[in-house]
Amino acid sequence: MAYDQTSGLQGGAGVAPPDQWVAYLNGESGLPGPRGNIELAEAFADVADPALIRECAESRDEYLATCGAVGFGRLLADGQVRAAEVLRALAADSRWRVREGVAMALQRLGDANMPGLWALARGWVDGPPLVQRAIAAGICEPRLLGATEDAVRALDALDRITMSVRGLNVQSRRAEEFRVLRQGLGYCWSVAIAAAPAEGFGRLKRWAASEDKDVRWIVRENLKKSRLAKADQAAAESVAAVLTRSGE
Repeated sequence: MAYDQTSGLQGGAGVAPPDQWVAYLNGESGLPGPRGNIELAEAFADVADPALIRECAESRDEYLATCGAVGFGRLLADGQVRAAEVLRALAADSRWRVREGVAMALQRLGDANMPGLWALARGWVDGPPLVQRAIAAGICEPRLLGATEDAVRALDALDRITMSVRGLNVQSRRAEEFRVLRQGLGYCWSVAIAAAPAEGFGRLKRWAASEDKDVRWIVRENLKKSRLAKADQAAAESVAAVLTRSGE
């Protein structure tokens, strides 16, 4: 365990009774406050009993549910197929920290089994906006995209999700779920492109020429990320020029 915040509760995973774990998590959550204790959530996910992970995931308490979501990433990586169903449901949770926990859970799967993450992605990219946002955030993590093949797969997924944005009606775009997805796409593209600039900038340039104002917004937000200029400044400037000509 990289960050041993739970050592006081374990002599083996799950030795302490659940209520003691819950009290400890609540006491060390860092909430209310500007930043929840992500390190503790990760440590909990490493060692907690599956039954406790499920109990936390079902909690009305946002931090406990976040810990449960991250824990389900370990269960999924361990081969518990049903964990994917639970995570998909949590991806649509109204609480943003829980949704972030799902993205972290997907990254745990990727750390253990990238083919498994891509198999899951195929079933999520055509889902509702919050599910799409979860898979985009899950796969667009630099440590997972070290291989060009994986970076291109991430670009493929982002292409498919962005294409679905283009087809949405006005009413759908007013929903909070769409706002969350759009915001996520506003940085995810830059992560994938930085990992595969030769392939990625060409795709972003095509989207920059879109007539869809939300798609152009997504391109513009990604161009603000310094990682794109570091990856290929001339290519980033070329995309910006297309964006300007398309009306931004």
